[in-house]
Parts: sequence; C-alpha cells; structure tokens
Amino acid sequence: MQRRQSFKTQKQPLQVHHKNQTDLSAWRKGGRIDPEKNVQNHQSPNNQKNDSKQGSLEQALSYFEKVQDRVSLKKNSVLQKHLTTVESIGLQSGLPPEAFDVLLNVALSGKLADTVNTRLLKSLLPASVIPETSVVSSVSWLCVSKCSGNIQLLFLRWLIAVFDFIDHKEQLHALYGFFFSFLQDEKMCPYVCHLLYLLTRKETVKPFRIRRLLDLQAKMGMQSHLQALLSLYKLYCPELVTITLPGKMKTYFKNSEGPWKAGINTVRRRNQENSPVFQPLFLGTAQPQSRKRKWNTQLIIPASSTNTNNLEEDKKKNRVDLYSMSESFRVEQLQTFSQLLQNIHHLEFPSQMGSVLTNPLLLHYMNCIKDESIYLRLYYWMGQTLQEECTWCALDNNQDEEEFKDFLETVYKTECFLQEGFSSCEEFLYKSLPLWDGFCCRSQILRLVSWIPLGSFSEIKSHLYDPLAQFFFTSSLYFKCSILECLKELLQNWLNWHVIHLDSESDSQVHSSNTTHSELLNEVAELIHFVGWIATVALRLENNPTFLLYFILDFYETACDMYLRYNLPLLIMPPAGVFYPALLSMDSVTLNQLCYIMYRYRTNLVAAKENELSKKEMVQFRFSNQTYQEYNQYITAMVGCLWTSSVFQKDIHPQGLRMDDELLKKTAVQEFKNSFNIVYHPAMMGYAVLFLQQAWPDDTTFNFSLIKGKKWNWYLEYLYAHGLKGLKVFIESSINRVSRASHSKA
Repeated sequence: MQRRQSFKTQKQPLQVHHKNQTDLSAWRKGGRIDPEKNVQNHQSPNNQKNDSKQGSLEQALSYFEKVQDRVSLKKNSVLQKHLTTVESIGLQSGLPPEAFDVLLNVALSGKLADTVNTRLLKSLLPASVIPETSVVSSVSWLCVSKCSGNIQLLFLRWLIAVFDFIDHKEQLHALYGFFFSFLQDEKMCPYVCHLLYLLTRKETVKPFRIRRLLDLQAKMGMQSHLQALLSLYKLYCPELVTITLPGKMKTYFKNSEGPWKAGINTVRRRNQENSPVFQPLFLGTAQPQSRKRKWNTQLIIPASSTNTNNLEEDKKKNRVDLYSMSESFRVEQLQTFSQLLQNIHHLEFPSQMGSVLTNPLLLHYMNCIKDESIYLRLYYWMGQTLQEECTWCALDNNQDEEEFKDFLETVYKTECFLQEGFSSCEEFLYKSLPLWDGFCCRSQILRLVSWIPLGSFSEIKSHLYDPLAQFFFTSSLYFKCSILECLKELLQNWLNWHVIHLDSESDSQVHSSNTTHSELLNEVAELIHFVGWIATVALRLENNPTFLLYFILDFYETACDMYLRYNLPLLIMPPAGVFYPALLSMDSVTLNQLCYIMYRYRTNLVAAKENELSKKEMVQFRFSNQTYQEYNQYITAMVGCLWTSSVFQKDIHPQGLRMDDELLKKTAVQEFKNSFNIVYHPAMMGYAVLFLQQAWPDDTTFNFSLIKGKKWNWYLEYLYAHGLKGLKVFIESSINRVSRASHSKA
C-alpha cells in the first residue's frame, strides 16, 4: 500500500488535485484557491489569524508523524498542545485532505494511548474530501493488530460516518474480502455488516459469503445487521439465498455518526454552498435550496474529487469513450436527460441514498430500472433517518422542527414523483402517530399518510385508523377536513396503483393476481366504511356544517366511480348519516354535489349489471344485492323529495324521512308535502325567488305556486344555466318525464 511521503517534503507548495481541495490557508477560510490572489491573501492583515492556525496545524501534523515511542498524555505538554490544535480545527472547520494520512496512521499504529487515539479519531472531520489512499493505508494497520479492539471499532464507525466524503472507492471495493473476514468478531460484526452493506455490489455476492452469513446467523440468532446483508445479497442473487427473510423493513443498523454528526452537517452545508457541481432542481422548481436547512445539505450528492488533470483528459476524449459501456458513469457527471439515456445501464449510484431524493434524473432511473437493491438501500437510509430525526420521537430535544418539515416535504415530493409510497415511511407513521400531538408537521404527516401502500386491514386499522379516529373526533373542524382530504388522496392512490398493475398484468398472471385483487377490494372497502363512520359522527358533533359536508362528498365523488373509472368491481353507498344531511342541506352546492354523486352511482351500477348479464361465464366479483337495495332506497327518497313531493310517504329507508300525516300536521307547516322539492327546498329557495323576480317582475308576493307546468320547465333551465350540472344529470337520468322530453327534443 502507498505510504505517505515525509511531511517535510509536503511543506512545499501543495499540489491541488481537485478544485474543491485547497491548501491549508484556503481551507481555513472555507473558500477555493485563486492562484492570482493567493499571495495577496496571505499578506492581508485579516488573514494573520488564519495563517497562525495553518502554522499550528502543520506543526501538529509534523509532530504526530515523527512520534516513535509511546508517549503519555499527562506528562507531555507538547502532545497536549498539538492534540488540542487538531481537535479545535477539526471540529470547527474540518481538516484538509493532507492531514488524514498522518493522523489515521498515528491513531491506528498503537504508538499513543487509547485516550489520545480516541480523541484523534473523533476530530477527523474533512474540510472537503478524504483521500481514498489515506483510508486504504490506515486499513493496513488492522492487519498487524497494533491498536486495541475499541480503537478498531471506533475506526469502523468513523469510516461509515464519513463514507460519502471519500473521494474514490474503487480500492475500498477491492478490500471487500478483507472487511468480510472481520465478521467473526462479535463486537465488530454489526459495524462490519454496515460497511459491507455500503460496499456490496452484485459481483461481490459469492456462495461462500452467503454460507458464512448463514453460519453466523445460526450461531448468533436473527440479528438485524446480518438480515440486512442477507437481504441485499438475496436481491442481487435470489437463486443463492433461498431462506425466507422478514419482508418488512426495520432499523438494521445503529447510528454510527454519533461523535461526528454535528461536524458532518456543518461540512455538508459548507460543501453545498461552495460546490461547483451541478445540482438539478427538484421537479423543475425554481426556488433555491435554503443554506440554513440541514436536511437539504444532507441530501446533496457528494462531489467527486477527480484529479483536475484527469478531467482535462476526459474532455479530450470523444463521446464514445466517455460513455463507454465498460466504465461506470459517476453520479456527479449526470446533468442532462440525454446523459441518463446514454449511461442508464452503467450508472453508478451513490453509496448513501439520501442524495437520490432531490435529483429527478436519478428518480427517473429508479422508475425505469427496477433495481430492488436501490430501493432496499433507500428504504434503509430513510427509515433510520426518520426514526432518528423525528422531533416528537427522538430523545434529542434539540431537533429542529422546520428542518424536519423540509425533509418530510422532500420525501412526499419523491413519492409523488415515483407514484408509490415507501414502506419505511409507512413504518415510521405507524410508530409515530400514537406519539404525535396533531400539530407538529401536520401538513407533511397527512401528506405522507396519503401514500401509505396497501397492507393487511388489521395492521392498518390498529396503526392508522385508530390513531386518526382519535385525532379526528377531538380536533377542530378544519383538522377534520384535512384528515378527510388525506383519506381521499389515499383512496385515489390505491385506485391508481390498481389501474397501473391491472394494465401491466398478462394473461398468465391473472390467476396469481386474484389474491392481490381480493385484498385490494377488502382494503378499499374498509377505508370507505371507515370514512363513512367518522363522517357520520363528525356531522353530529359539528351540527352538519356545509364546509365539512363538502369534504365528505368530495371523498364519495371518488368512491362512486370506482367501477368505470378505475375498473374495480366495488361500490359502497354512503351511510344514511351522510346521505340525509346532504339531501336536506341548506346549501345548493352540497345538494348539487349529492345529485352528481347519485348520478355516477347509477351509471356505475347500470354498467355493472349490464356487464354481468352479457357475460355467460361466472363473474368472480359481483356487487352485493345490498348495494342495489341501498341505492334504490336513496333514489326513492331523492325523487320523492326533489320531484314528486312524496318523500314523507314513500321513503322506505330505516333512517329515512317517512312520517305519518298526523305528525306532519302538528308541525303547522303549510304545504308540508312540497317542503323539499326543487322550488321549496331550503337550498333552492334562493334560485326560486330570483326566478320569480325575473319571470314576474311586478309581483312582489313571491307566489311559488306559480312555478308549475311550462313554468316548471323554464325554472329547470334557469337552474341549469346557473351551474347546477349535478342536478341536471340526476334529473335527466333518474326521472322519466324529463328524460323522454329531452330525448324527443334532441
């Protein structure tokens, strides 16, 4: 392995190999080197403090490189001074690339006490990048066992934490077998599995490694870190891993960023501010990312530290060489959609998957190339991040709610882009909803709920419906409406999923898809029944407000059209506690909305009945007779209410409006039979008054009995002209008189 040259020779002007990589003075100022201004900057009085720190760091690195014998920290003031220098600069600003070779070698060589080595490793934060050669050189110390087991463990944790900042990883991939040999150490095994998880490629999955993992699992039991690696192996080579693994994602690895987390966030933020690497905006959004948001800075693509000379050589290559199929194409080079198309089969994804969320080109790749390993990596990263950073679940009380909101918003946009929900988000919601206060990140949480994928009813009921019901019944009117809107979007997403998978199924898959189809029917039915239940209770609690009725009926506008629009053989009528408040509403928009919904129910039911009668073979999924019966009861009530003025006599629904004439006479309401037709209905009376004013401008008595015969038809046209299209299609489809008249006129 390459060893670092003497630091004395490095004191000459440092050769910069990457435009992000700086010498010590430029690194301390957080900027890039400008050769024309470098001398001028060193002579500026404002940079004297920076020059002093540069000199102190050079002295410290020179000291640590020359250490030969074991030195005690308590009795050596020089060691204490240089150690403090490295700690302060490393934790505050990050160390330059040249420092890592010296500090890693001395920390792992065993020349210093474990206390010193621990402090050194905890201060190793990069200002820009970490040279791969330094990491490989330090790994060689693990072969000779010079350092203690605790230091080896801390080194592995550091390597995982700063993995994104290593400039290249080809030599690390070549050490895969070396890292794999450390699995036999029980203490190191979880962190070795984590590192291997980041390094695993398809070509690294070998039968002997699978056997070794299975042996370890038999010895240690079902350990989450072993399951993670086996799951990734099974995705790459399912024919080699034949055992059944848990299908649900879980927190596979412990957080390794602990001592370095704050410093890593600072470095990521600074790199994002200064990085010249092109970062495509999410879905074409023109707003720049905030520099204050930790989540945005964590989700950037790690910039490559390719040698400048190599970049110039790459520019001289022709296009065929640049996009050669034999070479991997780095993510940081991907800037256009045409580049994605040309390199889609040899695109090298980042090892840490967080950077994928804000890059639409990589999301397009995920949509086109169904690589399960990518989804597994993304789910693992997202699940662990959600769990650690949730402001009401995390043990750290200093979590920033705004930053967490930004991250949840990014996850939601990604789900919308991919048109599918993440199982890691589902698990996070199931765990966090019982602890949620209903206020923190409310909009983002409800949006994520709308993308929960299909699952078993028992799990969804206990983990989703029950917590939502508690929030729903104890919250304000506006929160109730937000939950209803969220559940409507959840229903739409499930139905869209059904349409997409129905189109993709071939004839050979129909039999195998019956179970999934049946599960979908059950899940959708339970969701509609749940919304009907909470809507009925909410209308009673809130005294039937128009605002709430709008959101309830908006949900049923989707539910009433599932057969024709989404090809799902399922229709469920709204409960009487929703239907009758809407029918008797004093708002014309609500009544018009109900009329349109009943018209669509009729259209879907007629189409389903005709389809059943026209098919000779047995239809597997049929509408229940109860659905037709409920529809007939509702339609009888609506026609009797709005048209024939016979609702009190002919409504046969158990919770309907049927009442005896003796009871109605006691109300002292004149013309009680006409109380809810399209003239006298409280929601329509305003239109009737305006119609009378236009038809009989000199009559100020507002005699509604004048609207009959031909005037009745004029009144209908007046209503249609004012946008009551739902009322129009309902009357023309459900009342024979108007239907025949309109057909004859046509």
